[in-house]
Amino acid sequence: MSKIAIMQPYLFPYIGYFQLMNAVDEFIVYDNLQYTKKGWINRNRILVNGKDEYISIPLKKDSDFLNIKERSLADSWPNDRKKNLKKITESYRKAPFFHEAFPIIEKCLIFEEKNLFDFIFNSLKTLQDFLNIKTPLSISSTINIDHSLKAENKVIAICKSLKASEYLNPIGGTELYNKENFEKEGLKLNFLKTNNFEYNQYENTFIPFLSIIDVMMFNDRTKIKEYLNANYSIL
Repeated sequence: MSKIAIMQPYLFPYIGYFQLMNAVDEFIVYDNLQYTKKGWINRNRILVNGKDEYISIPLKKDSDFLNIKERSLADSWPNDRKKNLKKITESYRKAPFFHEAFPIIEKCLIFEEKNLFDFIFNSLKTLQDFLNIKTPLSISSTINIDHSLKAENKVIAICKSLKASEYLNPIGGTELYNKENFEKEGLKLNFLKTNNFEYNQYENTFIPFLSIIDVMMFNDRTKIKEYLNANYSIL
């Protein structure tokens, strides 16, 4: 009996991503899924002067039909990396846990890798270690299924290949996945919804669901662990 989750690789994702990772027995990261421009794969939001702003990783121009593992970081990345690090430093240098959190963020960004998937996957593992999440991470293309399957059928195939009994998905998947279809395959489908919670962001009006960077800058690891273990509902 095991519970799994499957997600795209996101750049410094919001805390709900890590709540999901922490709540399952195995966490699978898609590498053989088509890259989408408007998602969170190579960008996220941080707090800048009381407002949310994007940080992003530029990619080489290529076909829009390539999978995530087939995309590469742009040649301009070394300079863009410096800009991102400077932006994060200027935004958070007065945050209470900057000196604990920033070296982890820097470690993720200075990782010398041009492949988009490998770069993001490394950052997820680095953040996982910092957050003390013990869930094993796996890569989707290494799982023995028919990888031409799409959407719900692919998820079900991965679950069955890994002999999972339950699939846990973020609440946004309620329109994508049908509990009855999973039940027919002997699988339980549930959804994780991150509860609303607030912490001080320089005494500004709180902006929810920013990158995990923001959570790390304003909360110690004990408090973050509380968020990971309790601040969500399973539906």
